[in-house]
Amino acid sequence: MMSKVAFYSLIIYFVTSMGTYTIATHQVMIQTFVMCTVWSGPLSQTAQSFMPELIYGAKRSLEKSRMLLRSLVIIGAVLGLLLGIVGTSIPWLFPKIFTHDPNVIQEMHKVLIPYFMALAVTPPTHCLEGTLLAGRDLKFLSLSMSGCFAVGALLLLLVTSRGYGLPGCWFIFVGFQWVRFFLSLWHLLSPNGILYFEDLGQCQPEKQCTASSSDIFHQS
Repeated sequence: MMSKVAFYSLIIYFVTSMGTYTIATHQVMIQTFVMCTVWSGPLSQTAQSFMPELIYGAKRSLEKSRMLLRSLVIIGAVLGLLLGIVGTSIPWLFPKIFTHDPNVIQEMHKVLIPYFMALAVTPPTHCLEGTLLAGRDLKFLSLSMSGCFAVGALLLLLVTSRGYGLPGCWFIFVGFQWVRFFLSLWHLLSPNGILYFEDLGQCQPEKQCTASSSDIFHQS
């Protein structure tokens, strides 16, 4: 979360040097983007709620966990496509909801393509990252997010220094979103990933049983 918020803030920092119209445009687009991504939050929460039992619980089943992830990613892909269409249509067809300034409207239309691409991949990314959180793979999450932030920051600096403007910043944002998706997907589908490594968590039920026995002893 810190990496994502820091990256969003960094984009705002670079955009503030591009003029009033650009700042206004980015404010409209990022606010609508955040409003749309709220709808994908339950997918991540579902993964965090049901995956731990399938990965570490007494009735551990990695096959069922993979089936659940597959279902969540499919739902996320469909939801992402719908959100992308609806979210892009509003500033495209009804820009005067936000502003009547033709300059701002023109700038909004310039970032519709990267806006759609970034929004469409967000729900399935939340599914994957929710699964990683459920599997307690915090080391990979922290390293991947820190790496995405560092590379993204360098690319933002390069893009703004060469005068690519707001569309350039939004395409870097697209890269930030899609790299997160592919890194999480690659890690989860890896033979050593938490959904395929059969030896992972075998000691977990023993720890739970030991803790339960200890609790019974103390209670008695």
